[in-house]
Amino acid sequence: MVRVNVLNDTLKSMYNAEKQGKRQVMIQPSSKDTLESLSMLMITDLVKIVAELNESLNKCGVISPRFDVGVKEIEGWTARSLPSRQFGYIVLTTSVGIMDHEEARRKNVGGK
Repeated sequence: MVRVNVLNDTLKSMYNAEKQGKRQVMIQPSSKDTLESLSMLMITDLVKIVAELNESLNKCGVISPRFDVGVKEIEGWTARSLPSRQFGYIVLTTSVGIMDHEEARRKNVGGK
């Protein structure tokens, strides 16, 4: 079976494992972007491809297809996608690197 979105599969497996009460998740297959995104969010402590779930994990997912988001559009995406202004993150891949929406707004960059 072909994997369409490795990051989405990873987030789903982590969410399902947390709901089952497990403290570790095997991430397979993994990509560089997936590992950078997870370590940037501080969701897990990554040891090779085993993720340690330290805290409770709320609903998470991937916005697909990957839309272009300009600096001025970040506020609209956070309002539509996140449950509240001060809760949750949108991760953007930008020309400067992978970062959350708050850091992208501070650095004045857009991305996908």
